[in-house]
This record gives sequence, C-alpha cells and structure tokens, in this order.
Amino acid sequence: MLGLLLMSRKRKLTLEEKIHLIQQGDLTIQNELIEAYKPFIAKTVSSVCKRYIHESDDEFSIGLIAFHEAIEKYSADKGSSLISFAEVIMKRRVIDYIRSQAKYNELSLDLGGYHEDDSETSSIDAELSIKEYNSKMDEQLRKEEILLFTGMLQQYKLSFQDLLEQSPKHADARKSAILVAKIVAENEELSNSLLTKKQLPIKQLESMVSVSRKTIERNRKYIIAISLILICDFVYLKDYIKGVVET
Repeated sequence: MLGLLLMSRKRKLTLEEKIHLIQQGDLTIQNELIEAYKPFIAKTVSSVCKRYIHESDDEFSIGLIAFHEAIEKYSADKGSSLISFAEVIMKRRVIDYIRSQAKYNELSLDLGGYHEDDSETSSIDAELSIKEYNSKMDEQLRKEEILLFTGMLQQYKLSFQDLLEQSPKHADARKSAILVAKIVAENEELSNSLLTKKQLPIKQLESMVSVSRKTIERNRKYIIAISLILICDFVYLKDYIKGVVET
C-alpha cells in the first residue's frame, strides 16, 4: 500500500491501483473516484428508470451505494471491467428498489380499492404494468450477465458453444460436475487458483472429490464455467444450477 502511495507522487494511478487502495481503506481516493463517476452513475440509473435522474433523487442514492458496493467487491481477476461490473450491480439494486416501491404502491391501491368503483381496475392495471416492467428488466439484466460471462469465458479459451458440446449428457454426470464446481467456488485457494492461473486446479481437486481425475479432465470446461458462475455470483445464470447447488 505504501508503495502505491509513493508511486502516486510520480505518476497517475491506474483505476485498478485506485480500487486496491480504496479496498485497503483509502477514503480520499474513494471519494474522488465516486465523484468522478457520478455522471456514469446518473446515466446508468436513468437508463433503468427511463427518465433523467438527479443527484437529489432516491434512485441516485441507491445507485451511489451500489457503485460503492461494486468497488468493494471488484476484482480484476474475475475478468470484467469495473464499469461493466458496477453497471450490473447498480441496475440490480435500482430494480430491487423500484420493485419494493411498486409493491408499496400496489398495496396502497388495494387498501383503498373498496371506496371507489374504478379502484379495482386501477389496481389490476398497476399490477400488470409492474409485471411487464419487471419482466423487461429481468431480460435486460440477463442479457448483460451473459455478455459479462462470455467475456470471462474467453480468458479461459472457452465459449458458449464449448459448453453446449462439452456439457455432460447424463443428469447424474452433470450433477457430479456441478458439485465439483461448488467445491472449487467455496474453497478460497482453489477459486483463487482458477481466477489467477486461468486453469482448473485438477491436482488439488483430486484429493477433495469422490470422482476420478479422468472424470474431472473430461468435464474440465463445464466445471470451469459452472465454477465461474458461482464465484462471480451471476444471479440469473445461477438459476440454471440452483436445484443442484442447494442440495
């Protein structure tokens, strides 16, 4: 950390170096970075809300908190830029906020529904609008997750086509591979090895799983992909393996 501080006197810090210092507790750089990225935060939040968002709006505050969360959680080893990572986090948080507000407004309509003849119709219309909006936002975030994941796979010389071709054919084999990936994701040493070396730590895995080395090697690409989904907490992609992971 001291080295980075001394270095900053000689040259301008890179974004990754700034993030490292912030994660070490440098509040000055944190405030400077957040201030510099306020236009990006406003633009991202506005794209979700479908209107221009000012710094005085609640939605902007949600985006600001989410941007700080992204800085704290960001790691270049995961394969995406801070901008891409922060954009997904901010959109998730703002959508969650909008949904909570929508549920509150829907409840308000329901509570007053029996006083006016058209309140029931208004409540139904509001519910349909909320569901349509939620559906569109889910679709948008799902697409963005896939784009991030695709970029990450390229660092491992993998593609979605590889996953389709390399995915275990039998349900039991897929479940076994997913459970191996879960071990990788939950073990700090294994997950760090995968993220930094861009290779599956097969030798280390051998002593930790009940499947053979041959089986691990045969399903290597699939295990890597599932491990990345779990490590990087891809919300929508995790739905694909939710049932197995929770068992």
